[in-house]
Amino acid sequence: MTDILNAVVLGIVEGLTEFLPVSSTGHLILAGDLLGFTGPKAATFEIVIQLGAILAVVALYWRRFVGLIPRPLGRGRADALGRPRFSGVRGLWLLFLTSLPASVLGLLTHHAIKEYLFGPRTVAWALGVGALAILVVEAMPRRVRRTELDEVTPLLALGIGCFQCLALWPGFSRSAATIMGGMLLGARRQLAAEYSFIAAVPIMVAATGYDMLKSLDLFTAADVPMLAVGFVVSFLAAWGAVKWFIALLGRTTLRPFAVYRLALAPLVLYFLA
Repeated sequence: MTDILNAVVLGIVEGLTEFLPVSSTGHLILAGDLLGFTGPKAATFEIVIQLGAILAVVALYWRRFVGLIPRPLGRGRADALGRPRFSGVRGLWLLFLTSLPASVLGLLTHHAIKEYLFGPRTVAWALGVGALAILVVEAMPRRVRRTELDEVTPLLALGIGCFQCLALWPGFSRSAATIMGGMLLGARRQLAAEYSFIAAVPIMVAATGYDMLKSLDLFTAADVPMLAVGFVVSFLAAWGAVKWFIALLGRTTLRPFAVYRLALAPLVLYFLA
């Protein structure tokens, strides 16, 4: 029963934080420490429930993902003015550009990140640094040049991918890094968030798939109910969090999340580091 309760708690934590600019990895590390659920098996469980959160984005934006299926002659669809849309080969190319920098850097530094950066102290510092970065970005004057997903350009996609490398520091938040990057490069806040969600799918599938292939032998048939519960809970929590977050960004900025991170970081240092 303890395993099922851990699965529910961690599934909620993962689903609620994966796509918000607060760091799901950081929260899972902290929640795992508080629950006493740590070690290689816990790390692999967290990877499995991440897939539930990813599936929630695929379900919410399923039309966009279906639109990525290449059409005859390899062309993406165009809008009413004849401009290329985020679809077909062009959409896949944009996602590839966004995923490339962090994928390469992550492969080169994977072992070092796992060994030196996965802990409460490093997470706390990442929470604080990321919060200050959010406040700086929100205070900077910006000229919005892109407002819709179909207006994402290859240069914007690659630029967001470079900012995504900041998320290799557990606790910084992939969502925060990509949304801030999009905003700095001229994207409307809501566009930056939506593209962040969609662009998360390929790199997260690749990262989680890589870790799962190496670690699934840690589980037995008796662990299937725990994995299933965590997966489903994570899916449902992420579904609600994404819809709420997009609606929220139409009324406010990212500053409340920065304040939350600044409040959480010293508590982490005091109680867990």
